[in-house]
Amino acid sequence: MTRRNIKLILAYEGTQYLGWQKTIAGPSIEEELEKAAAQILQHPVNLQAASRTDAGVHAEGQVVNFFTEREMPLDKLQKGLNSILPSDISVLQIEEAQESFHPTLQNCGKEYHYFVCLGSTQLPFYRNFSWHFSYPVNIKEMKKAALHLTGKHDFSAFTNEKQENNIREIFDIEIEAFDNRLKIRVSGNNFLYKMVRNIVGTLIYVGCNKLSAEEIPTILNSKDRTLAGVTAPALGLVLKEVFYEPIS
Repeated sequence: MTRRNIKLILAYEGTQYLGWQKTIAGPSIEEELEKAAAQILQHPVNLQAASRTDAGVHAEGQVVNFFTEREMPLDKLQKGLNSILPSDISVLQIEEAQESFHPTLQNCGKEYHYFVCLGSTQLPFYRNFSWHFSYPVNIKEMKKAALHLTGKHDFSAFTNEKQENNIREIFDIEIEAFDNRLKIRVSGNNFLYKMVRNIVGTLIYVGCNKLSAEEIPTILNSKDRTLAGVTAPALGLVLKEVFYEPIS
């Protein structure tokens, strides 16, 4: 029998989960998908994902793979998974990848979107998907600060976890205002633990004059987490897309 490498693109609302990774502490996306796949394929399934999203973080483009020797058609497998999975998890796409494909090791970048609700009140249906920040912000200054964060830097001041190499590259940060809300789009080659949320918190601090845009280079050079802004809440963050080099 031929071993098949099955690649999925997954969307989920992370509100009720302790993140992607399976844990004895409570429910996870990985555990739910693993159970559903094992039930349909009738064998244990070992999942690999492009990003270990944190508790409360959402995804529209999480990439996952697993191996099976079952010859089940892909459309039947997708329908089966979506019929068993909880309603807050969906398989958007499914395909058979090359044997060597690995969603973590081979991705060349990710894009995250972060949503902020401004103003004194927030519409209830945004409550699980936006940070409600009820103070005025200067978007022009936030955009200035974002320019200092793009490019390749040591992002030690923007991670909550110490490790040896904190050099990462931010491709782009875009800040869009609409309907009394903000969408902050961050794309880069790789991200440290809570890095996007710390970037967003710092940009918001700049927006409300707790920090200035001109301080960002000093914060980066300091490598001191305490000098940057607050960690933005998980509920506003969405893993939008994972990028891979085209197969030649």
